[in-house]
Amino acid sequence: MKKIILVGGGGHCMSCIDVVEASGAFEIIGFVDNASSAQLSQEISFLGSDKDLPDLYKDEHCALVTVGQIKTSETREKIFNLLQSLNFIMPTIVSPNSVIAKNSIIEEGTIVMHQCVINACASIGKNCIINTKALLEHEVIVHSHCHISTGAIVNGGAIIDGGSFIGSGSVIFEGIKIGANSIISAGSIVRKDLPANSFFKG
Repeated sequence: MKKIILVGGGGHCMSCIDVVEASGAFEIIGFVDNASSAQLSQEISFLGSDKDLPDLYKDEHCALVTVGQIKTSETREKIFNLLQSLNFIMPTIVSPNSVIAKNSIIEEGTIVMHQCVINACASIGKNCIINTKALLEHEVIVHSHCHISTGAIVNGGAIIDGGSFIGSGSVIFEGIKIGANSIISAGSIVRKDLPANSFFKG
């Protein structure tokens, strides 16, 4: 069983722990957080801060970014790049309770949470969060460092550019393109293309 370090000790990390454990492929050896008072549970050891990551690296150790993403993806991207520079393996983590098409692509460092559906020929980039009960339909493209929130629906052929946040319960219509670093508010319905750095509520 591969050993994995979780980087980020907040609420999102708690959900990630459940998915990582359910996958049955990893042994969590602890978590890293810049808040020295961080405590997840007695079963998950606190290993130190980001500054300790070089000392924690060992051959074939894996790591996962477990910081959440509500607005900007900046923090998650920074941690991901740091882990890459330190040669950590960043696996794809997929809940066994999700339905994933065999011809879909999910890149390194991405986590697919419980009860998601990712349909035929969908493509998901690096370091993404596909959160609980999200639905990504056929031929959807989600570029790196995006968060598709709980219960969001991204319909066929839609494109979500890098660093974007799609809020809980949002619906992205078929073929729509969301520009990079955009924020779609919870419950929104997006019927037209949006440029980069958009904030959409509707």
